[in-house]
Amino acid sequence: MTDQRRRLVLASASPARLGLLRQAGLAPEVIVSGVDEDALSAATPAALARVLAEAKAVAVAARPEAAGALIVGCDSVLELDGEAHGKPGDAETATARWKVMRGRSGVLQTGHCVIDTVTGRSVSRTGSTVVRFGEPTDAEIAAYVATGEPLHVAGAFTLDGFGAPFVETIDGNHGNVLGLSMPLLRALLAEHDVAITDLWA
Repeated sequence: MTDQRRRLVLASASPARLGLLRQAGLAPEVIVSGVDEDALSAATPAALARVLAEAKAVAVAARPEAAGALIVGCDSVLELDGEAHGKPGDAETATARWKVMRGRSGVLQTGHCVIDTVTGRSVSRTGSTVVRFGEPTDAEIAAYVATGEPLHVAGAFTLDGFGAPFVETIDGNHGNVLGLSMPLLRALLAEHDVAITDLWA
């Protein structure tokens, strides 16, 4: 039987991921993993997203304060021309990225990992959503980069902030682009024999 009082821990500092979980009726705690994302690599962008998510979840699951909890680790990268693009980090990189992305499509790959610290079992999968970018002018790109928003998010864009006007359409799960697919999380929890409805606050 599922314990309705299971703790849920988000191994991420992302406000967007926390917001998605709360909007879906969950009440996660947050423990930031501290994983050095730049130190990890994988053969494909989808695999990299999964590896990063697993590393975050494993790092948090090992902490004493996480004992007994279900750990959710996520990480996102934008796949463009077969390459993975994470957070730009600086204005120059973000500007260059947008000049390449505009008018094109990319795939936002978000890795999800759920670890049950009671059983030690880990399950993970990557969600993929196609993102079609608009064609912002150089002035619009400069103004967007000046907000600082694209510097700290995977792919240098958001769907729920200043970047929203520059994304034409998506094909796939909306939450996946924000950093966490609720349907995928439900499926991973089910593999742990946990019903997401039992985690509702």
